[in-house]
Amino acid sequence: MSGSTPFKMRLVHLDLKGAPPKVSYLSEIFPLFRALGANGLLIEYEDMFPYEGPLRLLRAKYAYSPSEIKEILHLAGLNELEVIPLVQTFGHMEFVLKHAAFAHLREVGPFPCTLNPHEAESLALVGAMIDQVLELHPGAKRLHVGCDEVYYLGEGEASRRWLQQEQNNTGKLCLSHMWAVASHVRARRPGVTPLVWDDMLRDLPEDQLAVSGVPQLVEPVLWDYTADLDVHGKVLLMQKYQRCSFLRLWAASAFKGATGPSQALPPVEHHLRNHAQWLQVAGSGPTDSLQGIILTGWQRYDHFSVLCELLPAGVPSLAACLQLLLWGGFDEDVKAKMENLLGISSLEITDPVREGASSFPGRRILALVTQVSLHLRSSVDMLLEGNRYVTGWFSPYHRQRKLIHPVMVQHIQPAALSLLAQWSTLVQELEAALQLAFYPDAVEEWLEENVHPSLQRLQALLQDLSEAAAFQPPPTGPGGDAAQDP
Repeated sequence: MSGSTPFKMRLVHLDLKGAPPKVSYLSEIFPLFRALGANGLLIEYEDMFPYEGPLRLLRAKYAYSPSEIKEILHLAGLNELEVIPLVQTFGHMEFVLKHAAFAHLREVGPFPCTLNPHEAESLALVGAMIDQVLELHPGAKRLHVGCDEVYYLGEGEASRRWLQQEQNNTGKLCLSHMWAVASHVRARRPGVTPLVWDDMLRDLPEDQLAVSGVPQLVEPVLWDYTADLDVHGKVLLMQKYQRCSFLRLWAASAFKGATGPSQALPPVEHHLRNHAQWLQVAGSGPTDSLQGIILTGWQRYDHFSVLCELLPAGVPSLAACLQLLLWGGFDEDVKAKMENLLGISSLEITDPVREGASSFPGRRILALVTQVSLHLRSSVDMLLEGNRYVTGWFSPYHRQRKLIHPVMVQHIQPAALSLLAQWSTLVQELEAALQLAFYPDAVEEWLEENVHPSLQRLQALLQDLSEAAAFQPPPTGPGGDAAQDP
């Protein structure tokens, strides 16, 4: 099926720092991943890993249990998906450094994103995290140790003092920590190869990279999620890394979570173009220079940001991108194959009613999320800002003073009640569908971010309307005084 795809490994990234799926949903989706052409998973556990001992406080409320981790690995094995766990060890450490117990290990005091590389306790901390993750992944061949977007590196007090010494610079500081982390992995499990995101390496001088010892220890993952990535620039970067003695390189694309922090539906065309560009990169470089590609599916931009596209909403994009990688393009035949695998009639899913019984796991979530994303806010806006009776007779001025012409209640109230009932029914169905795939906190967060604000605006209108209708002033006589009964 894979034909001549240049990417031997095609890994789907599961970003669990937001809306982590229940294991029951993973059991349904893993066979689809395999059928679509994936043969591996990059699992970024973050706070969903069942850390023990002093690290137990890192666990999220609904963190997987050790037995659930084993079940995930079992399910992956059944579907011939190699699992590469990911542990952040330098940047993106918010889920660790937000806790008071570890706040003293921040590079810059107020910001919990980056680890202070000068403290021996910092290496001990990430070493303990690595050890616990590897213990529950006894068959792992690779471990991704993150090391991307190490913001504010060099700005901490210890770093400033260190940088004042001759020949010290932030590149050397970064490489020394990477070397220490990778050395820990190799010492603890000699058969495990560490992977790192490459952005902190890109601009470093070749001679500095070559003598750091890092190329002998890690495999860089070159990531770029743009639709117009610079193919020639990527080939030059690969050649640079190879001259520095990195033995193997990886690519990373995106099928969701890369076009806006609050994006609800992935722009499939953008992601297809991104993967088509990566195919060009693979075809332009030395044969087999890229070990594989990681199709990232970010769920949050960082630990504190809002949720972006939920996994079920990203499945058609993932399917299209995997099929493009397998077949070398995305023509009508490939598109038809993909739609057949998903059990859908079209990539454009806008109607939640038309759904086949054999469609992919989470299809109902996608259909309902699509309705909410495309129509909820706009329909409420249309009523509140486009309805002539609301804007003309029940403006904010009227609402604040509880003023309304009684006949206008009959023009406004039925439309508002009908719209609220329509959306309440759909949202009830969406909530039930979300609860099957996700834990309560993720369901609550998605609905609060994407649904409740619009419904609350409708409910507030109806409440104000009811109060204004009940608050009618007494009629006045010709002189402006209240009319008297005879």
